[in-house]
Amino acid sequence: MANSSPIQHPNALTSGDFTEADEPLRLFATWFEEAQRSEPSDASAMTLATVDDVGLPDARMVLLKGFDERGFVFYTNTGSAKGRELDRNPKAALVFHWKSLNRQVRLRGPVEAVEAAEADAYFATRARLAQIGAWASKQSAPLESRMAFEKAIALAMAKYAVGTVPRPPYWSGYRVKPLIMEFWHDRPYRLHDRIEFKRAATEAPWSKTRLYP
Repeated sequence: MANSSPIQHPNALTSGDFTEADEPLRLFATWFEEAQRSEPSDASAMTLATVDDVGLPDARMVLLKGFDERGFVFYTNTGSAKGRELDRNPKAALVFHWKSLNRQVRLRGPVEAVEAAEADAYFATRARLAQIGAWASKQSAPLESRMAFEKAIALAMAKYAVGTVPRPPYWSGYRVKPLIMEFWHDRPYRLHDRIEFKRAATEAPWSKTRLYP
């Protein structure tokens, strides 16, 4: 995973008791901005969990590339394991763990593909070598040797030696649209604070419940 630039949100809450929040997105924005200042590596790293075609859970780390009222966005090769799993079963869970703040956020919901224009705009911001890598990598497919991958990179670099690198048609983004968001904050002696927000549909209002730790 490459480091990402800071993601800002204009409606972040001011600092204070998070249990008083009545809307999860603004609370997430506040926590995320604080994590971007305190995490030693990458605050945008998150676990993405999907389910394969036999119902076996699958999880891996990806990077958050944007969030707003529509949901949480990440990008990948759509032919990868996660892309195939989401195409068959478009539901997912995300987990953020910010150890520097002793905080965790979990969310679950349906997944949709981002619009082509949105994927194009993000791809254009990637480093050129990362763009080349998107063309060279058959993500999740068997690789006979590292040399074979390096050859594919060299071929892609030669093909796009000048001009802009277009987005591969098999590389795009997914948006997780949360129906459930849980905020967890560490407390001494495992007496943690947990607040869960739920809604019946992506356009429905949120309800809030405090949970036992």
